[in-house]
Amino acid sequence: MTEWDGRGLVSATWLEDHLADPALRLFDATVHLRPSAVGPYRVESGRADYLTSHIPGAAFADLTGELSDANAALAFTLPKPADLARAMGKIGVGPGTRVVIYSTTTPMWATRLWWMFRSAGFDDAAVLDGGLASWRTDGRPLETGERSYPAAHFPLAFRPDCWTDKAGVLGAIGDSGVCTLNALSPSVHRGEGGTNYGRRGHIAGSRNLPYASLLEADGRWKRDDELRALFESVDALSRPRVICYCGGGISATMDALALTRLGHPAVAVYDGSMSEWSGDPTLPMQTGD
Repeated sequence: MTEWDGRGLVSATWLEDHLADPALRLFDATVHLRPSAVGPYRVESGRADYLTSHIPGAAFADLTGELSDANAALAFTLPKPADLARAMGKIGVGPGTRVVIYSTTTPMWATRLWWMFRSAGFDDAAVLDGGLASWRTDGRPLETGERSYPAAHFPLAFRPDCWTDKAGVLGAIGDSGVCTLNALSPSVHRGEGGTNYGRRGHIAGSRNLPYASLLEADGRWKRDDELRALFESVDALSRPRVICYCGGGISATMDALALTRLGHPAVAVYDGSMSEWSGDPTLPMQTGD
């Protein structure tokens, strides 16, 4: 993976070779989910970590703030299209720029922002394969402090089909043309263990393809043939449409990136995911596999 192939991932080697490109917009999108006595987790911005150490030239993209709808009841809700365009222009993304996104922990924060760019009609974005850990390999440099890019005009070409809501998910139950995929862990999918979003289990009829299964032990993405086998095992590639969900529309974007990388033409992310679905007792859920 030494070239920009337009399929969502770039290597640390590629980034190092292009770090001085004036058209590059590099973002750290890290968020932390901390244990919480109320709900499954507490959201914490990764800005403090970014200020302490980041890839040279990288700016911070705040998924907990300006890149979410501040007026929504659920964390990380996608901003309205016009607000999304303003937020992306504010961080410096516009015509002639090329975006690389990374996070310091799980890549789901980077893939969330990547999916937001994709849904806004901006395809010149990629996720750093392996995140910050891959950059640190071979002693690549880091810097402290804050960076930013000049504001730009972001040319919105919104793709609403990249997202769905609870009505769309409900309508997909029993539809043989749709594969609904849960990106959460097998234990959460089955309704076991301590983590849940109000009700245990998963959306009725959905299959499980955990986001962690897409990665190698070192945090890099598996080869395309390995990813293809995983998605074939849950019948995702044979269905005309796939809906990906998780707890809050974040790790679902890892499944969405992989599907897009494999060439699936119709992938949507359920933005509210289990945080919304499980809160409505009229919506059907199941436990077990």
